[in-house]
This record gives sequence, structure tokens and C-alpha cells, in this order.
Amino acid sequence: MDVPAIDVTAWILRPRASYAADPTRGRGRLTHEPASPTRTDFQRDRDRVLHSTSFRRLKHKTQVFVYHEGDHFRTRLTHTLEVAQIARSIARALGLDEDLAETIALSHDIGHPPFGHAGEKALDACMAGHGGFDHNAQSLRALTKLEKRYADYDGLNLTFESLEGVVKHNGPLLDAEGRTVGAYAGRPLPAALVEYAAVHDLGLDTHATAEAQAAAIADDIAYDAHDIDDGLRAGLITLDDLSGSQLLADIMAEVRDRHPGLDHARTVHEIVRRVITRLVENAIGEGARRLAPFVGRDVDAVRAAGRPLIAFSPAMAEAERELKRLMFAKLYRHPYLNRVMADARQVVTDLYGAYAADPKALPPEWARAEASDAPARRPRLVADFIAGMTDRYALSEHARLFDATPELR
Repeated sequence: MDVPAIDVTAWILRPRASYAADPTRGRGRLTHEPASPTRTDFQRDRDRVLHSTSFRRLKHKTQVFVYHEGDHFRTRLTHTLEVAQIARSIARALGLDEDLAETIALSHDIGHPPFGHAGEKALDACMAGHGGFDHNAQSLRALTKLEKRYADYDGLNLTFESLEGVVKHNGPLLDAEGRTVGAYAGRPLPAALVEYAAVHDLGLDTHATAEAQAAAIADDIAYDAHDIDDGLRAGLITLDDLSGSQLLADIMAEVRDRHPGLDHARTVHEIVRRVITRLVENAIGEGARRLAPFVGRDVDAVRAAGRPLIAFSPAMAEAERELKRLMFAKLYRHPYLNRVMADARQVVTDLYGAYAADPKALPPEWARAEASDAPARRPRLVADFIAGMTDRYALSEHARLFDATPELR
């Protein structure tokens, strides 16, 4: 049956602000591909991420609580979906490209190893003499090299805008003189970023698009709100603990005044949803204020602005920092989580040592790849393999290779 011709532009491309990324005028893909008749380039990027193996694995990777601790705690996948929803909301309100914002949000944690930041710290220590390990750089590596789905190239061949957004959503990595800044200040760029920059310049000394900035602040909002929910659900923090944050104290007072006698579960939900609303609305308002001088200017003006244009107001930024300090003190450094994550770090460290000492312990396809590669590349191959593991696969492999495996409980 023939498919009738349609004017794709009329129903795919909605009006955008001048400073938004434009999928019809982007910087393209490293490997050229013909345009799709039914999807924009950014929509294709989003779909490729959603269908990737790396994305599916997020279902069984730790956010804060290890996957077996309860069905209702966030995993790295559910966190990612929540970030994507918030990023789209912000992008829509500010006239940005929602599909690009969503793509970056969906991709931003793809490089996370098992057991969240504990696994990342363990791998970074193991790779100290081999270029280190960083989940942001590993996300780029997964998207450009490790995914092997297409006949014509490794990786997903995403657009420049999507890749720069993943790498730079938290800001530039280099200053104008080529010195590292931001999260990498005072230390070398991760090897994976240096390696990719040699073949594809992502402009590491400039900001990314406003869509990437929307994804970055959406990540902060999701962390802030949903870790409160999970921490309360786990019983590691209490409502009284939350009063140490003025933002949360004000919200709790609102909920109690409006709904006296409300049960605990609904009280928690009301607090969490109000946190999200308060932060999203503030980011939209401040973003609109900062973007106002850029009306009539293009996406490159956003890149060259020299500061983030999607941000919290100064007062909200301080309130959000106070909230993070509270969560570190009361939740992330809780003795229970410290003990579980210390065991998780040991699992990753043990696995790295076993595979590095005997590559034959790797699955056959990875062992074959190691045998065909230069010996100096073995540490990176082992790190790639471990980074792709889910929590439960890492524990299963540890049980296969060692006599005793922590339960992480």
C-alpha cells in the first residue's frame, strides 16, 4: 500500500525561539546520512538512544539504592526518564527544541557503571594510570564507539548537537587557553574525551545549547526531589530532617496548612511534587529573563554567552545548594549507604583486578577483542566491559570469580 506524501515540516517543526537549536540547520553527523522523511535529526537521535542496549541496562543500575532493595526506589533508568520529562517541560516553556533536550537527558547517564557513583569512584581508582574513568566521558564513548548496531559505523552516529550536549551539559570543559575548568579543573581531561576530540571537535571551550542546559538543570531538579522521596521511603531520613532546608521547611508548612491531618504517604508526595514545581517554575522564569537579550540571535550566541542561560535565580540557587548540603549530611553519607557502597566499590575493584590479570575470564567476545587489541588497551577494554554491567550482572560475575560476594544489604 502506498503511503501518501505529507508535508513533514508542517507537523514536526513547531515554532521555536531564534536561539533554539534548529534540526534543519545543525552541524550534522560525523558519518553523513540522508535525512529522514518523517523525523527530524534530533528525533532520530532520541529514538536511537531509546533503542540502544546501553539505555536498557539503566533499568538495573543504582541511582541511590541498589536494585534489590525495593521495587519503588528509583533506578538509573527511572531517574533518567524523570529528567527527560522535566527537560521537555522547561524546553517547551522557553521555545527550545524539546526533542534535543530529551535526547540529551536520556543520554546523560548512559556511561554510568554499576552501583552509581560508588562504582564510578572504584573504576576511576583502578584506571588511575590509564587515563582514569568518568561517567560523562563514558557516555560519549558508549554513544560513539561501544554501541554496535549499525552496518556503517560504530556507535549511534548522533548529531553534533546531541553529543556536545551530553559532554558539555554542565558547562565548558576547557577555557580559551585550553586549560581544564569546571568538574575537570586542575586535572587532565578523561582519556575518552581526548580520544574523541581528535576526530570530532565538540567545541569543549564553549557552552552547549540551551537545550543541553535545560537537561542539566532538570537533572538537578530530579535528584533533589526524588532522592527526598526515596530517602523517606527507605526510612533513612525523616520529615523532621527536612526542616534543615528553608525551602523544604516552607513547603512542609504549606502542605500542613492546606491539608491538616494528611497521612504520611500523601504528605511526602505533596512535598516532592511541590519541590519539583517550585524549582521548574524558577528555572523557567530565570531562563526567560536571561534569554531575553538573545531574542533574534541564534544558537551560537548561546554557546558564546560565557555563562549558563538556563539557571535558578540567585536566591533559589542558594536554597538548592542548602538542600543538597542537607541531603549529603542526612542521606548520601548515611552509615547504611556508606557501608553498602563500600562493599559495592570492592565488587568493582575485584572484578577489574580479575579481568586485568586474566582476560580469559572475560566473556568470549570480549576476550577475543582483547586478544586482537594492543596490550596497552587492555585496561580501557576491561573498564568498558565493567561500565556496561548492571548491578545484578556485576554481582553474578563476582560470585563466579570469587568465593565470597557481598550481599549489598
